[in-house]
Amino acid sequence: MSKSWTQLRERIVLSAERALKRDGSIGRLELLRELGFLYWRHFDDWRKGVPQYTPIEPHINCGAEKLAEVYRVFAQWAEMKGLKTVEAEYSRRGVGSVTALQVTVDGNDERERFFRTHYASAELSPKKTERLQQKLTKAPDLVVFITVADDAKCSECGDEIERGEYLFLEQQQPLCVGCADLDHLVFLPAGDTAMTRRAKKHSPLSAVVVKFNRSRKRYERQGLLVSNEALAQAEDECIADADQRAARRKVAAVLRGELDQRLVEQMTAAILSEFPHCPPAEARQIAAHAAERGSGRVGRSAAGRELDPKAITLAVIAHIRHVHTNYDSLLMRGVDRQDAREQIRGTLDKVLDRWRGS
Repeated sequence: MSKSWTQLRERIVLSAERALKRDGSIGRLELLRELGFLYWRHFDDWRKGVPQYTPIEPHINCGAEKLAEVYRVFAQWAEMKGLKTVEAEYSRRGVGSVTALQVTVDGNDERERFFRTHYASAELSPKKTERLQQKLTKAPDLVVFITVADDAKCSECGDEIERGEYLFLEQQQPLCVGCADLDHLVFLPAGDTAMTRRAKKHSPLSAVVVKFNRSRKRYERQGLLVSNEALAQAEDECIADADQRAARRKVAAVLRGELDQRLVEQMTAAILSEFPHCPPAEARQIAAHAAERGSGRVGRSAAGRELDPKAITLAVIAHIRHVHTNYDSLLMRGVDRQDAREQIRGTLDKVLDRWRGS
């Protein structure tokens, strides 16, 4: 058995354990997402009903042999843990209807069920199992797209949908908001969490508004369409308890700061445990950088917060690469990223060995 296959099996088990602990269940698509073989944004756009990601199976970035191994190890792990099956129903919400989302290219019932099957703890009570199944089968919010193309046309009335106007997809066909019966709703921009939550709660019908970001190649949330009455009620409620919410935010900010500080201290200790000859000040610098809230770095990942040795090592390698080698200079000179990494590999390995005490 090669080292790479052994590492893959370890990744499969660790990823499945992490997702099960976090979400209460784990299915094959969710496992592939955890492993990085299915991009999170592609999965989310599929759940929204974006046509280019429906069905989702062709967007799995994994060879057939490796994919078969993922499914085999996952099934063995679920059996060994004694997990029970819970069937999900991937779907998208339409105006007045909910339609099933197709996973596979051919739509084969058996293969669709293969992907819909989730695994959960056998110790879940019938009531908790029912709640979990409801959570898994709940369709996402209605989604309205801000048009970025110049040639969109409503499939029902035939009117042009100009760039910047709203477009709704029904059965993969574009509709203007009038034909979709959404033209009575008003737009609430994203940014005020309390206002958004309350307006959505009070609105009999609502839809999330997204727009495609060409540079980042993903759909990004812009706000919410809600009824005028719901928006007015939400505004009144937010004005009434503005002082209380400001005080709660202040307390929450202090608590977040304390939690972040604790994570940095724990990560610093973990770095020094793995790399005992790393200068303590530098270990703390690595931890503070990797664990910065909102940074998206490895320290903020689930593995980083759990102080997984692999995540710790990745944070240290990133620091060495940028601080102790000429990697950044090579990138500035236009050297390809992978070529630059190869050029500095010797220096990086020497620092790693020295910090490990090898």
